[in-house]
Parts: sequence; structure tokens; C-alpha cells
Amino acid sequence: NAGTPLMPASTMKMLTSSIAFERLGPSYQFSTDVLHDGTLSPEGTLTGNVYLRGDGDPSLSGRYLPGGPDAPMNYLAEQLVTRGVKKVTGDVVGDASAFDDQKIPEGWLTRYLQAGYAARVSGLSLNENLVWVTVTPGNVKLEPATTAIPLVSNVRTVGGNGASLSVPRQGDGTILVSGSIGSNSPPRRFEYVVEDPAKFATGALKAALVAKGIAVDGGIRVGTTPANAVKIASIQSPTLDRIISAMNRESINHFAELLMRDAARGPQRDKQGTVANGQALLRNFFATRVGADTASLQIHDGSGLSTLDRVTPREMVQMLAYAHKASWGPWFHASLPVAGESELLKRRMRGGAAQGNLHAKTGTTNDVIGLGGYVTALDGEVIAFSFIYNGNDRWTAKSMIDVMGATLANFAR
Repeated sequence: NAGTPLMPASTMKMLTSSIAFERLGPSYQFSTDVLHDGTLSPEGTLTGNVYLRGDGDPSLSGRYLPGGPDAPMNYLAEQLVTRGVKKVTGDVVGDASAFDDQKIPEGWLTRYLQAGYAARVSGLSLNENLVWVTVTPGNVKLEPATTAIPLVSNVRTVGGNGASLSVPRQGDGTILVSGSIGSNSPPRRFEYVVEDPAKFATGALKAALVAKGIAVDGGIRVGTTPANAVKIASIQSPTLDRIISAMNRESINHFAELLMRDAARGPQRDKQGTVANGQALLRNFFATRVGADTASLQIHDGSGLSTLDRVTPREMVQMLAYAHKASWGPWFHASLPVAGESELLKRRMRGGAAQGNLHAKTGTTNDVIGLGGYVTALDGEVIAFSFIYNGNDRWTAKSMIDVMGATLANFAR
């Protein structure tokens, strides 16, 4: 059934990888900038507003920087300190205009929305749009720190190493922490999906500025950076090949959603990152580069979490064939987990010809099991393959896919 349109689940990330590599290139980097629209006096007073301009960087977090979740905003704040800024008279303004305002892709089920794998989408995203409430004896804090989310603590420190904590989020967004924690307890961490990513990141920059000794007279808000604003700080992302490697090896939905929109936005950043623009880009890529029929291709997100996505296995294999010969092919190959050895394939297809050989992207939801990628046959031929199963008997499908992976590894013409 190679021509049957099916839900691809996370094998969709291979399509997102391909258009991101094709459009931006493996060495592309994102740049999140701080700008101002006023003047900086010799005494260190910055008259006017400070703008945090998002660039659709999915990696803006402590994942790639030392210092934990606060690291990116601390890094930017330190640059303002180095520039001699001691006071900001205006507001801290977050600019998420790189993307449109659709934070939840079409086709995401309601039951997903408070899970970390279904974080909101924004052109200004921090910490993969997740915030943690960390409770330790004598201390309750948000990670990363932000002024955008009110935190109220009524936690008592008691003896022992246990904890009894209640950490609900109120209707107005306030997180209320109550209960008790033992004086010898390890840290207790609670994760929440951030509902307003741009405001969250903006509040994190303000918190970092204040923590570094910079007074901020104004509040935080979301807006657009003026054309005449002057850049005073910047943070560069890792190269795209490293970001895609993490995305595919760990199946990070947040990375995929941002990268689809980044590809649509383009290297010149002259289009807005939207699902519609990403869909048009992908259709054009398949039609003009891959040479595939796109009549049945339905794309509603970049991660494959949408229940409305449809891809045929034939289209997937045609894309894999193109990627294998593309200039960015080696980076694409390297981004895929390896059977029996790494990440999501570590415990699959061990002890046979597929181990250490087959490298592929998995796809799993309540209704989908998928695997797509490459395997080298006995005679040295590299075979691109795509297995997609939609249905309820996922365990049998997964077992059969693993058997077929080993069969392909033992194949010779």
C-alpha cells in the first residue's frame, strides 16, 4: 500500500528536516537579539525601550549553554552590563513577529495540550516553552526565572526527606505552591506548558536584567521592534545540523514546529513563518526537487503530532532518495537514530544485521507506528525505506517492522 495516505506521526520530522536543510543549509544559525530605540547616557541610563527580538530559534534554552534554564537570558543581560547599561527607563518588549500568532497547530488533540511534548509555538520561544517550579528546602523558584508568571509559595520546611506538595496553576496563570518539604529532601520539580511564550521570554529577560543589577522602570509587553532600533546584545544558536540531530534523535516536537516555520521564513527572513507558508514550501520541494506527486500530501504541522497530517510511504521514500544524494545528505543521515545503539532505536533490532547499520526515524502515537530511513544491504546497496502503520495493533506492527528491518539488512540482489 505504498500509495496510501497515512498519518506519519514523528516520521514527519524527516520531511521537516529536509526542507530546513534545503532552505537554510547545515551551517545556518539563528540569532536572538536585544535592541533599543533610545539613547544610552555616559552614566548608563538607557532612555527608551529594550526589545527582545525572536528569530524562531528552537534551541534558546540551557540545552546548549552552561548555567541551566536561566543561561540564555543571563548571557544577554551580561552583554548589556558590559555595554555599561545600568538603568532602562522604558519597557522590555518581546517581538515574536517572525511567526504568526497560531500557537497550537491544527489537528492537535485537546488531551495533548498540557503535555511537554505539545508546547506552544512562537517566534520567540524560551526553554522549549516549558517552565519548571523547583521546590527545595527553604526555597521555591521558577526555572527559568521570569516576571511573566506570578508565583505564590506557602511551603513549610519540616523534618525528614519527604515532601507533600500541591502546585496548581490558577485561572489567571498564577502558580500557587503549598504543602511541606523535608529538610533533607532532594529538589522537587513540576513542569508546566507556557501559554504565552513571547511574554514568558520577555519576563525572563527582565528578571535577568534585574538580577544583574540593571534597574528597569517599565513593565513587560509584546510588540514589534522599530526599524531604527539598535542592536546591543545577541545570542547565536548552534548550527542547524546540531539542532536537527537533537530533533530527530530525541524526537523533539518543539524543534520541528519551529524549524518548519523557519524554513518557510527563509534565510533572508523575508517571509513570515506560518504553517501555510511551510506547507507551500514543502509541496514545491516535493514537486520540483523530489519529483513526487503531492496530490495526497497533507501537512498541518512540522512534528507529525497533528491527526490531520497525511503522507504516503512512496512520497517518504522518494524524499529519502533525494536526501541521500543532496549536498546536506551526510548531516541528514547522521541525525537519525541507529538500530540497537542510540536513542529511540537503542533497544530495537539488536544482535542482527540491522544493528549499527539501519538508521531511521521512529513515529509513535496511540494510532500510529512508523519507521523510515536507510539500511545498507549485504552487497553494499543503500536502501531507503518507509513503514507506516495506522491502527490499534501497534505492538504487532512494531515487531513486524523490526523483522523487516533485519530482512532488508540481509538483502542482496
